[in-house]
Amino acid sequence: MDTSLSLISPAKLNLFLHINGRRPEGQSFAGYHELQSVFQLLDRGDVLHFMLQDKPGITLEPDFPEIPLQSNLIYRAAQALRVQAEAPEKLPGIHIVLEKNLPMGGGVGGGSSNAATTLLALNYLWKLNMSEDQLAAIGASLGADVPIFVRGKSAWAEGIGDILTPITLPESWFVILSPDCHINTAKIFSNERLTRDTPKKKIAPALEGQTTRQQDSQKIAYQDQLDSNVSNDDFLSESYHNDCQALVSELYPEVGEALNFLSQYSASRLTGTGACCFARFDNEAKANQVLNEARSKFKGFIAKGVNLSPAIQRLAEAERSQ
Repeated sequence: MDTSLSLISPAKLNLFLHINGRRPEGQSFAGYHELQSVFQLLDRGDVLHFMLQDKPGITLEPDFPEIPLQSNLIYRAAQALRVQAEAPEKLPGIHIVLEKNLPMGGGVGGGSSNAATTLLALNYLWKLNMSEDQLAAIGASLGADVPIFVRGKSAWAEGIGDILTPITLPESWFVILSPDCHINTAKIFSNERLTRDTPKKKIAPALEGQTTRQQDSQKIAYQDQLDSNVSNDDFLSESYHNDCQALVSELYPEVGEALNFLSQYSASRLTGTGACCFARFDNEAKANQVLNEARSKFKGFIAKGVNLSPAIQRLAEAERSQ
């Protein structure tokens, strides 16, 4: 029986983010924004180490003074999973160590990914045998982006971000810059100047003609994978954009500076509503070159886009070795 496990908790990019409107009163999740996006998973992220303990309870290090333990998404995920177990009182304790590599509040999914990775790891270590759908439903109660990391595949997202269709993207390289500012997501989404009426698109030009199942919008849906040759550039073209980008750049000039810097080399874009900006490159050497030129003004890193989460890959290896 495995008593420890270490997993990469991967970052993500929103290749675009269209806000199509708000859910009207009377519908589920009334007032939430309807959106369309593509989540590109990355091979880089935080690292989480999980160790079973003889004594009961959930412990976590390091301590983040600005985040009470009860509010930490890692702790909340562990607790949420524990209470769903048939006999939670019989589960061994767990000690979790976080190696934090991703910028906090950067829009690259750090907290959501940490929560999802915790669900995946403890489901394995505690031998709960919960299904992916069960874990995704628990994840959705913790945050809108958690299910994408539970599912562990790059995907097209619709609804309030809960309807996911896995897609296969080229494994390009990305330069991600992290301006020195913290974006208040609630402030952006409540701003009266935010565009909220971008027309809905079909899943992608390269996927037109494909059929998908209609899903109950009240459930965490995951549609059949669509086999396509869609390119990252399809979603980085002028037909797609991030509806938050202009407003964020205006309110936080550091973001505009990072976007302008990257645009000298490739199409640049804000990811989600966080501060991080990115640009795509065909190879690692070019990405490294651009990052080196950026270092005098910006913090950042490079990462490779992947279609399957490194956490999911590692779990599959662990299960095969049993």
